[in-house]
Amino acid sequence: MPEGVDFKDLQRRMDGAVSAFKQDAASLRTGRASSNLLDAVQVQAYGSSMPINQVANVSVPEPRMISVSVWDKSMVSAVDRAIREANLGFNPIVDGTNLRIPLPELNEQRRKELVKLAHGYAENARVAIRHVRRDGMETLKKSEKDGVIGQDDHRTQQDRVQKMTDDTIRMIDGLLTEKEAEIMQV
Repeated sequence: MPEGVDFKDLQRRMDGAVSAFKQDAASLRTGRASSNLLDAVQVQAYGSSMPINQVANVSVPEPRMISVSVWDKSMVSAVDRAIREANLGFNPIVDGTNLRIPLPELNEQRRKELVKLAHGYAENARVAIRHVRRDGMETLKKSEKDGVIGQDDHRTQQDRVQKMTDDTIRMIDGLLTEKEAEIMQV
């Protein structure tokens, strides 16, 4: 088949959008504790901003509790402040070099807000996938214009790019449905 589009590259980029969506969705609170809930927390430590997992160990000792063991005693207040300022709705309890974070029960309104947030993450992923499709289509048009591929190959490859796009967006929609069910579960 004459060269037109690098399908492996397009698939890699689409998979990257799916992976980013999965990571964003994992950070949403579903009523169960997960160490991923604190992934977005940045701590001001040693003159720079760094992820919480570089200054402390994050674990889940029970289903509704997150434990953060800070390695450097002088960083406990900075970690506490970072968690509170991250607007995750957590109120850490400081216990020496450990912070315990109880997860309150989610009410119906908060669950709906989380579902809206999940929909926003899914839409961002769909937009990224459509950008990849657009890049592929532009490459095909240029290849046909330059005489690298013929009209039939252009149409065949265009259909293949569209099928990849549809399959990837369907995957995002499936993951969104699962996350929505997980969030709304009482």
